[in-house]
Amino acid sequence: MKRYLPFLLLLAMLSPISVTQNSPSTTEDPVGELLRKAEQGDADMQLILGTMYYQGILVPKSATEAVKWYRRAADQGAAQAQYNLGVMYQTGDGVPKNDAEAIKWYRRAADQGDANAQTNLGVMYRTGDGVPKNDAEAIKWYRRAADQGAAQAQYNLGVMYRTGDGVPKNDAEAIKWYRRAADQGLADAQIGLGNMYRKGDGAPKNVVEAAKWYQRAADQGAAVAQHNLGEMYRTGDGVPKSAAAAVKWYRKAADQGLANAQFGLGYMYRTGDGVPENVAEAFKWYRRAADQGDGNAQSVLGAMFALGEGVPKSEIEAYFWFNLAAAQGEESAKRGRDTTEKLMTREQIAEAQRRSASWQPKVERP
Repeated sequence: MKRYLPFLLLLAMLSPISVTQNSPSTTEDPVGELLRKAEQGDADMQLILGTMYYQGILVPKSATEAVKWYRRAADQGAAQAQYNLGVMYQTGDGVPKNDAEAIKWYRRAADQGDANAQTNLGVMYRTGDGVPKNDAEAIKWYRRAADQGAAQAQYNLGVMYRTGDGVPKNDAEAIKWYRRAADQGLADAQIGLGNMYRKGDGAPKNVVEAAKWYQRAADQGAAVAQHNLGEMYRTGDGVPKSAAAAVKWYRKAADQGLANAQFGLGYMYRTGDGVPENVAEAFKWYRRAADQGDGNAQSVLGAMFALGEGVPKSEIEAYFWFNLAAAQGEESAKRGRDTTEKLMTREQIAEAQRRSASWQPKVERP
């Protein structure tokens, strides 16, 4: 079974920060009093009012009004308002989406030391949104935020050291930054740290330590960690072998739409490992994974249709699924397709190939 490795989480916190400091004192008309002070130019009140409109607290929810008040505070140099305004431009919330404007406001806040703005500025340099792609510049801003303790920036910096983008590849440095973020509870960093201990990259291989970090992320609902933990319980790698526990964690991840976990759950039902053998249930999970483009699941579906295992036997269906898997380099699928082709008419082959050519994956959303 292929391991699912998480991709770099490129965005930091794409939601304006809630404001709790400098809240106005309680009066008979707190909103009116706050509005009066905001109209008089009080930047703190403008920031609070913007957030109230953004969240719909005591006033009708309005991203447009939020932008108006964030802008007034931002024009006075309020770093948090500048960051929030950058978020609004990056997401197109209350204003037309404009990455260049987002960059402008993130930079103003970042230059004042706002760690969230520094993180998002690093992200935009990393992706080339609103600015030319520049990994060295991304590293610079990630490091500034990371040095302030920003967990997302610490994780992103760890990823850069892991991949060698913008800095010399250094697994020990990656481990260091992953751990700082992981210790703050960031699930992606916990997964990254688990991956490195599982492989022995940047630290001695330690599957018990890997399982510990996967468990922490899995307990937060991280599907990738749930899948990885399921694999470790299935094989007894770093944890006591338990098919029931493997099924439990596969199911949690599969229910979130993770194709690898759906494949794993299908395997358990097909073999009767940890659950009563149920070919129909196995087919259901394999199909969900296959529909998302999982080559292993597609190859298994091809075999099930070729054999009539839990489904009506069909050379066309078998060829179709084998062909999709073969296109991803699955060698067993190539052999299955070639064997199935010998049993088919020319018209059946053409029909299966036509379906393969028009097929598109349907990615599930949690």
